[in-house]
Amino acid sequence: MRIAQLAPLAESVPPKLYGGTERVIAWLVDELVESGHDVTLFASGDSKTKGKLHAVWPRALRLGRKGADPNAACALLIEAIAERARDFDVIHSHVDWLPLPMLSRTDVPFLTTMHGRLDLPGLPQVIGAFADAPFVSISADQRRPLPEANWIATIQHGLPKDMFRPSYEPGSYLAFLGRLTADKGPEDAIRIARAARMPLRMAAKIPRAETAYFKNKLEPNIDGQKVQLVGEVDDAKKQPFLANAAGLLFPIDWPEPFGLVMIEAMACGTPVIAYRSGSVPEVVEDGVTGFIVDGEEQAIRAVKELGRLDRRVVRARFEERFAARRMANEYESRYRELVARRGRQP
Repeated sequence: MRIAQLAPLAESVPPKLYGGTERVIAWLVDELVESGHDVTLFASGDSKTKGKLHAVWPRALRLGRKGADPNAACALLIEAIAERARDFDVIHSHVDWLPLPMLSRTDVPFLTTMHGRLDLPGLPQVIGAFADAPFVSISADQRRPLPEANWIATIQHGLPKDMFRPSYEPGSYLAFLGRLTADKGPEDAIRIARAARMPLRMAAKIPRAETAYFKNKLEPNIDGQKVQLVGEVDDAKKQPFLANAAGLLFPIDWPEPFGLVMIEAMACGTPVIAYRSGSVPEVVEDGVTGFIVDGEEQAIRAVKELGRLDRRVVRARFEERFAARRMANEYESRYRELVARRGRQP
């Protein structure tokens, strides 16, 4: 099949540092190409892919020239796919709502994977305006705010099996990986680690808008010894960071649509301790790949139980459930269904 993939422009595909959506797109494109499909990736010019790159904007917006207008970049993305829509059998968008008016007016089958939270004002009205547009969720929980959308599948993320080497040693510290925002739970992670008398290492991005939060709430508690901030990490540094941890703390306070870091930890054989929110019960198998907890007290007790989990089983369950090949196969099935519904021959 000739497949177009539309990526956000904030980060390259894959991202240099932080960026879950762009990582998933990169893995998906590579797997589809390996399966023999003709895939074109519409993304920033600094992206790297096994498919054909259609560079929409010279560089990813977050690390590129300051002051670039994201709306201008998105307009060029939509124009690029509008010009080339007929070159493809199916168009797969990862850019939320903005391409829908254009995609809905072509005769080319398309679908949109929603990567973010959907409990925001105004979204039911958008769904009402595009009632026939097909959507894919990345967890069942993600759908709850918009049950009336035309959901055609839930496809959980997957990553390449050989991307991370597992470690089956116990690990010497607790890990926190993600943005340093209140809804990701870094304050809880610090308190949990201290109460459990375990060192905590935080590999995290500090968003510009959260500088005051970091200065006021987190920095006073980061002593460089028991609690260390190691900054953002790329994939090469992420592997030892996760593999050498006793467990990953994921004390979120928001409806997490998926939580890629959880399966990255599992790929390293590292169990996850996560609050019962959003997609967590769909990703973590309680007592097998980690522990699902309700609050700090249960999390502290769970830290002391990490040693009874078999890290080889954690890795095995990752391979069985969250490999990129499985993800790509599920998307390919959806593509074929959409193409067949339009009566087209790929």
